[in-house]
Amino acid sequence: MPCSTKTPPRVPEARHERGLIDTSVVIDLDRVDPTQLPTEVTIAAVSLAELAAGPHATSDRAERAIRQDRLQRAESTFDPIPFDASAARAFGRIYAAVAAAGRKARAKRAIDLLIAATAVAADLPLYTRNPNDFKELSGLLDVVAVEVAA
Repeated sequence: MPCSTKTPPRVPEARHERGLIDTSVVIDLDRVDPTQLPTEVTIAAVSLAELAAGPHATSDRAERAIRQDRLQRAESTFDPIPFDASAARAFGRIYAAVAAAGRKARAKRAIDLLIAATAVAADLPLYTRNPNDFKELSGLLDVVAVEVAA
């Protein structure tokens, strides 16, 4: 006997027209399905700085070459959004939200939050592989989780 209840087909969410991808997405960009990303992708200058530090953060020659290649590809592909006065003001709001949630906004975490501030200032959603890093920013920033292929 046929079932009378039907599960409606899942309607895919509309893609954002523009979005900022964080460093975690840039690193794995070759493993990300492009349909998970906005139509137009950009990065923050802070991500470019993080990528520039990457080759210097390893003593493994092969890994250093991979990181240098990644940096050069990012430099030739993206016109990064600068961290400007508007982003600096947005960082203040982000810092307050993180502190209110009882989490630290300094040290290694500060780079992620500077990238988030750039997205807030540019009024862009932030695409990341690490959405939990931004969970306390739900009222300030649209965070989109990005998965990679296995």
